[in-house]
Amino acid sequence: MCSMKTKFILTAVVLFIAGIAANAQGGGFPRRTVEERLKAVDDKIAVFNLEKSKKDQADTVFTQYFRAVDAKRDEIMGGGSPDREKMRSEMQKLSADRDDKLKGIFTDEQFKKWKDEIEPSLRPQRPNGGGGS
Repeated sequence: MCSMKTKFILTAVVLFIAGIAANAQGGGFPRRTVEERLKAVDDKIAVFNLEKSKKDQADTVFTQYFRAVDAKRDEIMGGGSPDREKMRSEMQKLSADRDDKLKGIFTDEQFKKWKDEIEPSLRPQRPNGGGGS
């Protein structure tokens, strides 16, 4: 009835569709852990040559920030349809709080480099064609 070639093509199509569906469910990007994000920041701010106490303070600020972001994201995005405006507003508040704390750790020059160069380089890049507002 069905040839082997037809079965193979049908199986390939089903697997392809299942892969697309699985990718859509998870957003396609696994969330990095707090430790992974902290390491990425540490690698970037290594150019500041912070003394150990200031590096420890910065690590504490970033760890608290990443945990707060995860909690807020889970709170806002977890219930069905996400409120993107609320999410944006809450993330801006968390970033402002983090930046206020970092101003007490970094010099003015280091903070400027953080805002202008390092922070933007840490943001996840969207694939081409990714929507947005």
